[in-house]
Amino acid sequence: MYTRARLTALITLLALFWPFFPEANPIVSDSKIIVTDADKAILQAKLDKFAAQRSLPIGELIINIGKDFLGTPYVAKTLDKTNEENLVVNLRELDCTTFVENCLAIARTVKSSKPNFKQFITELEKIRYRNGKMDGYVSRLHYFSEWISNNESKRLLDDVTFQLGGIRMPINLNLMSTKPEAYPQLKSNDKLIEQVKIIETELSARIFFYIPTAKFGDAEADIQDGDIAAMTSPIEGIDVLHVGLMFRNQNRIYFLHASSTQKKVVITEEPFEQYLSESKRSSGIMIARPL
Repeated sequence: MYTRARLTALITLLALFWPFFPEANPIVSDSKIIVTDADKAILQAKLDKFAAQRSLPIGELIINIGKDFLGTPYVAKTLDKTNEENLVVNLRELDCTTFVENCLAIARTVKSSKPNFKQFITELEKIRYRNGKMDGYVSRLHYFSEWISNNESKRLLDDVTFQLGGIRMPINLNLMSTKPEAYPQLKSNDKLIEQVKIIETELSARIFFYIPTAKFGDAEADIQDGDIAAMTSPIEGIDVLHVGLMFRNQNRIYFLHASSTQKKVVITEEPFEQYLSESKRSSGIMIARPL
């Protein structure tokens, strides 16, 4: 039997050594965060590595962080592994959108007064969800035109497409509601599909701008490091096909992105203007500038 003194000593030892006990993998917290030990280690390594660069312009910092992800595997639908919406942290596998989101969230965390995991979670949720709050599957910013406009309203970035010569973009969103079988959470969930339809109708009534592919050369001189490029679609039903980061190298703009064809994070070998012009599926780009 333990005496009161021995129990007190045991509790004291547990309190001292508790932080060093291994955590479960993956971790699912009460706040619906899914993260693994490996992801937390990657984040901490990047926070440590870029701490000395916190005074850089955010665009330059984002590009440096993005380059640090070069070679990271491309994996689609990493946010859709469960039916219930969770805040997923996955820095081991990236698609084009999560690559941009994570680079922006890490950069904002580095520049914050508390560059730690908790602050990163705050930044990621703010970026990924409508009005910065996760509230089910439909609260995620699925259409990238809304991703840009909603993050602009949160003062995380500026949509500079119009200023750089953009023209009005025809938009009629319906891909998610007409092809729910492509989205695990929407399958056989009529209630969610109806909620998505309402959002699609509202977004389709807004005015968005894009720079046609043939006009990108006119805007290239005004592109800044860290600008987010959203490659627009000429196909009815969807707004954006692919996203990534732009940066200047020897007076030309190049594209840093998670490539579905090369299956990893890469930099285009050719300038972005050529990459865009050779993309048969894209009509042009929207440009968002992180603040």
